[in-house]
Amino acid sequence: MLDCAIIGGGPAGLTAGLYATRGGLKEVVMYEMGLPGGQITQSSEIENYPGVFREEPPLTGMELMEPWPAQCMHFGLKHEMKEVQRVRKEGDHFTVELGTESVEAKTVIVCTGSTPKRAGFKGEEEFFGRGVSTCATCDGFFYKDKEVAVLGGGDTALEEALYLANICSKVYVIHRRDSFRAAPPTVERVKRNEKIEFILNATVEEAFGDATGLQGVKIAFTDSREPMELKVPGLFVFVGNNVNNKVLQQEDGSFLCEVNEQGQVVVDLNMRTSLPGLFAAGDLRIEAPKQVVCAAGDGAIAGMQALHYIQEHELI
Repeated sequence: MLDCAIIGGGPAGLTAGLYATRGGLKEVVMYEMGLPGGQITQSSEIENYPGVFREEPPLTGMELMEPWPAQCMHFGLKHEMKEVQRVRKEGDHFTVELGTESVEAKTVIVCTGSTPKRAGFKGEEEFFGRGVSTCATCDGFFYKDKEVAVLGGGDTALEEALYLANICSKVYVIHRRDSFRAAPPTVERVKRNEKIEFILNATVEEAFGDATGLQGVKIAFTDSREPMELKVPGLFVFVGNNVNNKVLQQEDGSFLCEVNEQGQVVVDLNMRTSLPGLFAAGDLRIEAPKQVVCAAGDGAIAGMQALHYIQEHELI
C-alpha cells in the first residue's frame, strides 16, 4: 500500500512529492502519463519565478522545469507513466484505479490542473505563445507600453484587462455581447479605466501575423457593422477553463469530494478537501492564481499535510 499517491506531474505534484518524501514518507508514487513539468514547459519566456532569471536569451518554461524531477525524486519519489482513471474511498484507504489494475493508498494528492479553453478562431493555435496568450500575469509585461486586446466578458477577462491596463498603453476588451457576466463592481472599475476600450457585440474571427508573431486580429460584429482589423501584438483569451477533475468523478456522476459550480475542488488553506486524507493542489483548486510559484507552494503544503495526516492517524 502506498503512503501517498500523487496524481499529476506539474509543479504542484512534483513539489508535493518532494515534501512528502523528504518528510519521511517511504512509498510515494506520482502518476503522470508524460514527462513531468506541466503546462509551464510550453511557455517560451519565464520572468516571474523568484530567484530564476535570465535576460538574454530569456529562460523558457522547459528550462525552468528541467532540474525539478531529479531534485524532487532524490528523496524517494517514484514516477509511473500510468493514467489514473478514478480515485475511490473504501473504508480508511483510497483506491486508485489504473485501467486494468488498481493500487491502495493511505492519502491522495490530486494535482491535475486545469486547461484554458480555446476560443476557436482561425490562427489561435498558430500564434499561441507568439502573441496569443491565456495568462496576463505571465505574459503581460512583454507588451509594456503597447496596445493589446482581451477576448472575454467574465470576471477573469475583466480582472486581467485591469491588470494589463497597469502595463500597456491601451487595452481593447472584445466581447460577444453588450453586457458582462462579471461582478458589477468589476465591470464598473473597468468602465472607469481610461486605458480600456470596449468592442462589444463582436467576436475574433482570425489572428494574423508573420514569423515574428502576432500582428493583429480580424473582428466580426453580430450587428450590422462591417468587419474590422485591430492591429495589436498581443491577444489575451479568457473564455473559461476546463477543470481536470475527471479522476474525482465517481461512477454515479458525483464527485469524491466537494467541488464548486465550475468543478474546482474546494479546499482549505492546508489544501484539505472535504474528504479526510484527500488533498488538492494547483490549478485544480478553488481560487487558484494559476502561477508556477503558487502551484509549487500548494504542493509543498499538500505534501506536508499528507505526512501529518498519516502521523495523526498512526498509519505509518
